Amino acid sequence: MWGIRFNQMPNWKEHMLREPEERVRELRDGEEQRIVQAMRDDYSPLIEFARMTGLRAAEVRTLEWSHVNWGTRQIVRLGKGGRRVSTPITDELRKLLWPLQGHHERYVFTYICKRTKLPNLIRGQRYPVTKEGLKTAWRRLRAKAGIAGRDGFRFHDWRHDLATKTLRETGNLKLVQRMLNHSKITTTVKYAHVVDDEVAAALQARAQGRVRKADLATTASPQTGPLNETCASSNSIQTNEKSA
Repeated sequence: MWGIRFNQMPNWKEHMLREPEERVRELRDGEEQRIVQAMRDDYSPLIEFARMTGLRAAEVRTLEWSHVNWGTRQIVRLGKGGRRVSTPITDELRKLLWPLQGHHERYVFTYICKRTKLPNLIRGQRYPVTKEGLKTAWRRLRAKAGIAGRDGFRFHDWRHDLATKTLRETGNLKLVQRMLNHSKITTTVKYAHVVDDEVAAALQARAQGRVRKADLATTASPQTGPLNETCASSNSIQTNEKSA
């Protein structure tokens, strides 16, 4: 292998690095309001779209009008790994996207140029959102909204937030898989922790219906009835026999 010979073939499993578990982060109390307040007006539609669809940053940023089919109410494009990604156009999505028509002939999401560092940019004009431009805008928004830091809310976490909340409300893992366009259900299983409360409730309900030895001990009472009456009759007979 690679021109190297071994006297004894190594156990490659011992040298394999463990794949780090992906962090699943959702919005916490008060964060959503702070994010909305910190949004730039021109970047607001893009962020709202990511928030509503859970699409990846690249899939959102490079969305083209050719991907949007108003007639079939679907957004269809190629996503990660060249796979077909389809997103239904809900009433809320239509309200968000419809007014953006005319901003750019090709790309859906644009920004308004605030500075003119590059000679080919004109202040006040709209241009397609770039990868670096989105990173900069999101970094500033995170700082302004107080959601920065190692445990802060990343742009990709819109995807996690939508998945966890949907799974918590529906309990339908297959639905979340379809929504996130995962090719394998094993990728979606990482969100299964959000139904822990439902699992706990089911275990509690089952425990309440289970017969326990302690319950039998507390409900049991001293023997009365025919057996005691028989013993009493026997003692009475023995006493009468002695008296006779």
